[in-house]
Amino acid sequence: MAEAGNGSPTADYQRFSEKYPTGVLYNDASKAKNQPTTSKTSLVNHPEANTDGKPYMCGECGYRAVQKSTLYLHMRTHTDDKPYKCDQCDYSASRKSSLDQHLAKHTGDKPYMCGECGYRTSQKSYLSRHMRTHTGDKPYKCDQCDYSAAQKSNLDRHLAKHTGDKPYMCEGCGYSTSKKSALSLHMMRTHPGENL
Repeated sequence: MAEAGNGSPTADYQRFSEKYPTGVLYNDASKAKNQPTTSKTSLVNHPEANTDGKPYMCGECGYRAVQKSTLYLHMRTHTDDKPYKCDQCDYSASRKSSLDQHLAKHTGDKPYMCGECGYRTSQKSYLSRHMRTHTGDKPYKCDQCDYSAAQKSNLDRHLAKHTGDKPYMCEGCGYSTSKKSALSLHMMRTHPGENL
């Protein structure tokens, strides 16, 4: 059974507010970068603010939320606060829903099935992504050419062709590439057995 540890929302929120006071609401997004992100209370609410219905903003990255509690959950991405622990391995999560998805790996439970080919998965979003193989739907479009992709990760890789970005670099010889798999292949072929 998974444990929430001390991850009750109320206790966590109080502890978080004291430890990490941020999430100030800005009523002018252009001023947000120059405003302090701390205050006596962790969230300041200005109802008159023009915020497109998302009045709570993360002071670290600009993420916006409709509710304080949603912003609070988001803030865990900046603090590495992961109170939900798996009792079968060392996995921990910042959200209970993430832990529940993880637990499916241990149980093997795959309740979502494709009616076309019988593919089964533990998450509804994975089934939705899989269905694109049957429909041919490619919702992720490149804004610089007519390329489109079924998955965002494929579009992200494609965009590197336009930007020339090559974030994966070999420490041994300086070779760089836009694809992690290409760097792995380079390491096996060029530097076999080396611990770089």
